[in-house]
Amino acid sequence: MAFVFRACRMVLLAMLFFLPAAVTQAAPDIMPLDQIKAGMHGIAKTVVAGSSIEEFDVEILGVMKKQGPSGDLILVRTSGDVINRTGGIAEGMSGSPVYIDGKLVGAIAYGWAFADSKVGMVTPIEDMLKLWALPDGTVQSWDTSESVGQPAGVQSLATPIMASGFSPQALDMLKNKLQAFNLVPVDVGSAPDGTDFGNLEPGSALGVELVHGDVSLAAIGTVTYAEDNKILAFGHPFLKKGLSKYFLTNAYIFTTVKSLQSSFKVGTTGSVVGVVNQDRGAGIAGVMNSQPNSVPMYVTVTDRDLGQSRLFHAELVPDEELAPALGTVTAFNSIEKVLDRTGAGTATVSFEITAKNIPGQVLKRENMFYSPENIGVLAVTELNEALSILSSNKFQQVDITGITMNVSVEAQQRTASVMSAKANVTEVKPGDQVEITVNLLPYRGQAFERKLYFTIPKDQPAGPLTLEVRGGGTIPLIQLLAKQQNVGNELLQLAEKLKTQSFAETIAQLTSREHNNDIVVEILDVSMNGLIKEETPQTAVPAKLEVGKPNPEAKVSKKGQTELSSPSRLEIPKSIASTEYIVDNDAQVVVNVKGDTTAKRKKAVAPVKGSLDRSVWH
Repeated sequence: MAFVFRACRMVLLAMLFFLPAAVTQAAPDIMPLDQIKAGMHGIAKTVVAGSSIEEFDVEILGVMKKQGPSGDLILVRTSGDVINRTGGIAEGMSGSPVYIDGKLVGAIAYGWAFADSKVGMVTPIEDMLKLWALPDGTVQSWDTSESVGQPAGVQSLATPIMASGFSPQALDMLKNKLQAFNLVPVDVGSAPDGTDFGNLEPGSALGVELVHGDVSLAAIGTVTYAEDNKILAFGHPFLKKGLSKYFLTNAYIFTTVKSLQSSFKVGTTGSVVGVVNQDRGAGIAGVMNSQPNSVPMYVTVTDRDLGQSRLFHAELVPDEELAPALGTVTAFNSIEKVLDRTGAGTATVSFEITAKNIPGQVLKRENMFYSPENIGVLAVTELNEALSILSSNKFQQVDITGITMNVSVEAQQRTASVMSAKANVTEVKPGDQVEITVNLLPYRGQAFERKLYFTIPKDQPAGPLTLEVRGGGTIPLIQLLAKQQNVGNELLQLAEKLKTQSFAETIAQLTSREHNNDIVVEILDVSMNGLIKEETPQTAVPAKLEVGKPNPEAKVSKKGQTELSSPSRLEIPKSIASTEYIVDNDAQVVVNVKGDTTAKRKKAVAPVKGSLDRSVWH
């Protein structure tokens, strides 16, 4: 029967400040693996309720050669009152130190599911001690060439990770985002007031926390060994990230729950007492009385309907892979807590991410969103995208140093549809500015007009010119038509190529993207001519216009943009104006570009109403 990985149960509310922790126990003698024989008896230590350490009996059954992530495993049978109360080896006992004749043998780390839960496996302390020999930033320095990642037939169970301060909806989102890390969030509460967590010593409960503050997300296990300000725990990896930067906390155990599959501890974290800096096959290693690095996150949420606002604060571990999930769910949870409802709404969102090694050391973005189902989910999509871009970029390492977000939500649907558009002329010359009047109809509101000013490109060839007028959050008609005319693949491949020209451009793809509350006027030309210009050095940037004011200088700006001579650039001249509504739908305006510069321009052309309703909420 396959045996399964038993990871420590995870846990909760960490304090927002650092408290020192002392190591009070002298280091015991070590029993080498070659001295361990079947039939030996000893004891193990752990916490099954509260913070008091208890002992249970252990019998050595044998040594399983090359079965663990770091080498050999010791097969043991456990017994005694503690084991009877817990129903066997429980998740959260990971790291429980095993002693024979007072000498430390190793840490209980593995067991079987749906089998004899009193039988388990111990990671030798010799393998765990090697973690202390690893300088920060290095890889494992000992030979593991003959070790295996999992024993033959082993199936790892998803590690339960305890969550505190999350709404049910945020917990569901957390479960979805943590699936990739094989973590299962379990909802728990904070420790009772006045709880005495005590010092971390062998057998104590400890937490490995990913988020602390107004919310907490952590794994709970057991301390195996402590010396000076250093600790070893778990006896197996947490996320097996190698060099790590998790928060090390003390912990409190509410109870241990019996289960036919695998018993487990239910607990919560206390205060941060140090940092876990190694996460390897043989276990985790940490340093106490050391302030861990963190990413401070502040989220201010305002409910316009209730007239209330609240500031949330959390500290995130500085981990590239985890940052998008942790930051996004923390922001969503903040919205959930203030709104205290799920459903439709309009949100105005702005956020700022400060980080090392990005242009200007800051990424800023603002937008409006409407959702008929769950506005909280939609409101955090661009934050998740931005964190993902920074964390997974292929250009350089990015160290996020802070996240600030402001969200304002109301139940009213603040959307408006483009109903028609018209130009103030029918004939133009290259370089002329055309006034475009756009008729918009708000949801359950009165129609109104907005004016934009579009400058005809100086190299625009003579003939009919169609201008597309659309909402900033809608799919450009040019993309749809390009696909129909069999040029879509070429355009899309070029656009995809342009996304990866440089790190600065990758970020600009998000920060300079049109907003959902923008009105956009751009040339509608589905031919490759006019869209692709060879060896154009600058990046095309849409000119921002003030609503209702002409701008004779509206044109592609070169200022501050990366100079690129190759490959070819995708240029679609456009003008943009902001509104107080999320704009959908489209319309088209046709003007005739005259090659003869002496031709007179005619006034007032009838509007051409858009035939496609392509409202897409982003």
